Amino acid sequence: MRIGLILTLAITVIGSAHGGTVTGTITFSDPPPTMKQIDTSADPACAAMHGSDPLVNEALVLGEGQTMGNILVRIVSGLPDKDFPVPTEPVVMTQEGCHFTPRVAAVMKGQTLRVLNPDGIMHNVNGVPRENRPFNRAMPKNITELDVAFDKTEDAFMLRCDIHPWMRGYVAVVDHPFFVVTKKDGVYKIEDLPAGEYEIQVWHEKLKEQTQKITVPADGEVKLDFSYAMPKRN
Repeated sequence: MRIGLILTLAITVIGSAHGGTVTGTITFSDPPPTMKQIDTSADPACAAMHGSDPLVNEALVLGEGQTMGNILVRIVSGLPDKDFPVPTEPVVMTQEGCHFTPRVAAVMKGQTLRVLNPDGIMHNVNGVPRENRPFNRAMPKNITELDVAFDKTEDAFMLRCDIHPWMRGYVAVVDHPFFVVTKKDGVYKIEDLPAGEYEIQVWHEKLKEQTQKITVPADGEVKLDFSYAMPKRN
């Protein structure tokens, strides 16, 4: 599926006693392409998990009002030069139902990514980062958890299951906590930012990334909406 990008922005500053917040909604402005159903018949166990409700390609996930899920939103410049505490709780991705959920995730450098296998069948987790060490680990039915950590920052890279080639997931590694991945409602919120000018980036696996500058006041909230669209043909 080839999807191009036109990005429109709407910025509003809202007074707030708490401040340091960037929030907004990400939407898809054009009629969406029809996402194909996934043929899982190569593994009857996977096919049986979905019955009359087959998996659908999740490269584009839209909610009511064509809001967009699986968009990674993060601050990419403007933060103070300091080390931020690394969460002790892992970020969890599951392979339940023979697909990765969530499809897109992000962890802090040094934080654990925990991949679950509750399906009771063989999966494998094949990660193909460029900055960190690649990994490819089998998860037979008796191995239900796999922990991985990364010591370098990295743009979103793919996870796949070589046994079930339709399975795709994406993981980014960041060195700060100012990021979020949208749900189907397309809403993001990044809180506790010191006052200042930042670059904020949105990333989608097909539409790729766009970066915009934004100024965050000390005592307010900035609303920044993004809109993706199909490319205009000449």
